Amino acid sequence: MKVEIQSKKGLRTILSIIVDKKTIQKKMDQRLNELQKEVTLKGFRTGKVPSSVIKSQFGKSIYGEVIDKILRETSAKAIEEKKIKIAGQPKIDLKTFGEGKDLNYELQIDSLPEIKLKSFNEFKATEYKIDIEDKIINEKLIEISKQNKQFEEKKENEKAKKGDQVVFDYSATVDKNKFEGSEGKGVQLELGKNLFLKGFDEQLIDVKKNDLKKIAATLPANHPKKELANKEAVFECKILNIKSAKENKIDDDFAKIMGTKDLNDLKKIIKNQISSQYLQALNSITKKEILDQIEKNHQIDLPKNLIDHEVSIITQNLKDEEKEKHQANNEKIAKSRIKLGLLLNEYGEKNNLKVSDEEVRIEIEKQIKGMPGQEKMVLEYYKKNPHASQSLKGSLYEEKIITLIKSKIKLITKNINMKEAEKIISESNKLNVDQSKLDKTETSNKNKAKSKKISKK
Repeated sequence: MKVEIQSKKGLRTILSIIVDKKTIQKKMDQRLNELQKEVTLKGFRTGKVPSSVIKSQFGKSIYGEVIDKILRETSAKAIEEKKIKIAGQPKIDLKTFGEGKDLNYELQIDSLPEIKLKSFNEFKATEYKIDIEDKIINEKLIEISKQNKQFEEKKENEKAKKGDQVVFDYSATVDKNKFEGSEGKGVQLELGKNLFLKGFDEQLIDVKKNDLKKIAATLPANHPKKELANKEAVFECKILNIKSAKENKIDDDFAKIMGTKDLNDLKKIIKNQISSQYLQALNSITKKEILDQIEKNHQIDLPKNLIDHEVSIITQNLKDEEKEKHQANNEKIAKSRIKLGLLLNEYGEKNNLKVSDEEVRIEIEKQIKGMPGQEKMVLEYYKKNPHASQSLKGSLYEEKIITLIKSKIKLITKNINMKEAEKIISESNKLNVDQSKLDKTETSNKNKAKSKKISKK
């Protein structure tokens, strides 16, 4: 194999590679010998088919197979020999080939840029600590209490009123005919919430235990059986019980009902839940602050093929006219993503940062705990989608890098309350929206200017 640099411009290198015909023939002979042992043809025993017969029948496909293998092997060796760090898939351009000829081809390679990381020591960023007031925690406790009402039986002759829970059996008909799902046992309805059918609750007001009550209600338009949609149904209800809501006393006993050790434990959990919701958004703001400085302070060339690939990902769900309209903005986003990806990866490699399979497993377990009742679904998702695990690994790797960067820069801690947090998050979101609009306007103006130039010609 002979390898020469045909041309080199920026990050693009074109290699000229020649594989002599003797090497190709040797590979052909090896493959023919392998097939001779495997092939079964009519009139010949397995392993006894003459090589000339095999060549006459399979020669073209064998040549194609051999050449394909040679291209893969020699291109990999050539890249290794020239010590090129490739970006994306190289392109092969065949110049001369054919049986009895040398293989001559060009390999177009886009390489990764050489990255010289600058020190992050001078970088500054704000790290937020949020204080959740006792008042907020108490309000949340009251909300939880209302969502988890306890009910107690009313006296025999007491009538049902709004807010009470009515327990009943029913049998329903449409046009005097029963239908699938027309019977219910021990149904519990809290009057006033309208969780059953429109107008159903209000017809249960004033009923008493052991009453028989006939209720007319319209079945929903999205009923699973189309023939029953918007039909009036008659429900014959047997009232089993009437219960009134009992005000929860927010104490240790209530906390235990909620699955916690005591009231203090429940308060801590609530505080952590509220904090984490805000801190997720606030940490994203801190991260963006750091990334903006990294991007601003580094100038690197980017391979065009990576930009094109990233643009295709960004625009994969857009129509052609939308792609064209926002082409410049999409390229800007793509360049930013690639640049930051390369810079962060370089920093991670220089600091020997890695993410183990065990760390990925622990993170999946965290996700499972955060989705009670859906554990099996989450596990199945990661089993069936290996790319999802890889993507998660990438996210964990990036977080490791950001955490390390945070330890090297000047972090200004700012203690804030919930109102201040909401303001900061809102302003950040508004800024991102405004920037997006500005980018799109700039793109639109450029396209208009381009259109005017064309029309003048």
